[in-house]
Amino acid sequence: MNSQPQQLRVAVLVGSTREGRFAPVVTRWVKRHLDQRDDMRVDVVDLAETPLPTVMPPFGGPAAPGTEEALALVSPRLAAADAFVFITPEYNHSFPASLKNAIDWHNEQWHAKPIGFVSYGAISGGLRAVEQLRLVMAELNATTIRNTVSLHNAWGLFDTDGHMTEPASDAAVKTMLDQLAWWALALRDAKAVRPYAA
Repeated sequence: MNSQPQQLRVAVLVGSTREGRFAPVVTRWVKRHLDQRDDMRVDVVDLAETPLPTVMPPFGGPAAPGTEEALALVSPRLAAADAFVFITPEYNHSFPASLKNAIDWHNEQWHAKPIGFVSYGAISGGLRAVEQLRLVMAELNATTIRNTVSLHNAWGLFDTDGHMTEPASDAAVKTMLDQLAWWALALRDAKAVRPYAA
């Protein structure tokens, strides 16, 4: 009998949709770390490639045409995930509207699941975006990982091939993913015994 736990499904949510964004460089770096792990398999949900409507229907009312099709490209993938990694820049001391929009279109998909954060920016490294995301995700019954990966002056941390040049950042990703795995396994096992009481 195989005693190895089933691989954790980790959805990497790419929050920036801005033209010319730096997010793909950061995402590829994080994905390389995830691909090296035997305990996780990754699904990159890029909001620039799977845009969601920005106008929501009234409570109990019909959604605009095309809404169902757009959500079908994202919602099942979030529901299937055991854990998440949010990749976000910082815009005006907060996180992008595209990321908030994706969060708000969903609810139970976040329940009792852990979230790790990888933020990037200039001097602050996106830390203020993460501070605000913690408050939002607590409202949605998610568990946020304390150790974050914050890339200060991120544009200078990667070589021309997109490889990280700062060993401390690689170590930070490993620590965050180790903690994410612990929480994901603990919460998955708990939900298998008893459904989450939302």
